[in-house]
Amino acid sequence: MPLPLLYLCRHGQTDWNAEERLQGQEEIGLNALGRRQAQRNGQRLAELLEGRAGTLSFLASPMLRTRQTMEIIRSELGLDPLAYATDARLMELHFGDWQGSTLDEIAAETPQAVADREAAKWDYVPPGATAESYAMLAERARPVFEALAEPTILVAHGGIVRAFLRLYGGLSAREAAFLTIPQDQILKASEGTIAWV
Repeated sequence: MPLPLLYLCRHGQTDWNAEERLQGQEEIGLNALGRRQAQRNGQRLAELLEGRAGTLSFLASPMLRTRQTMEIIRSELGLDPLAYATDARLMELHFGDWQGSTLDEIAAETPQAVADREAAKWDYVPPGATAESYAMLAERARPVFEALAEPTILVAHGGIVRAFLRLYGGLSAREAAFLTIPQDQILKASEGTIAWV
């Protein structure tokens, strides 16, 4: 079944993003640049939707940085900032014991683990009982995308965008795992075409 019109947006930058720390499911809020990125995306959506934003559904990960991004976007669209739904299946990949660390810090302790991840990033599960691979994340998020029934603006995480592009964008596992996911652009999926706007 084809997807409805979808605007998929990654949350704005946090200080941990700027430091290249693995955030995963840690609750880190937007920094000043992240708030500006969210404003930019809200303004871009206002241009694209030309007053029709109120006719779309709005869905976000329940994490702080995605909710902050969504609320800024809705404010830029002239809508009630808090009138949107959340779905826990859209939470970011859980990095297990690695959350809060940079890859350089992890490599200094366990260089082989980082090398193993680089060799098979899509399927790699970091250490820790709650850790996930991108493949696991994609299966967690798939039912959310499959259930979309109307035009939607969705705010989530880099991992969720990777999962979407793997599931619907024709990317290989390696391409999806290593692709840079911008925080100041929106992925538009419409009638079989997927492009950054």
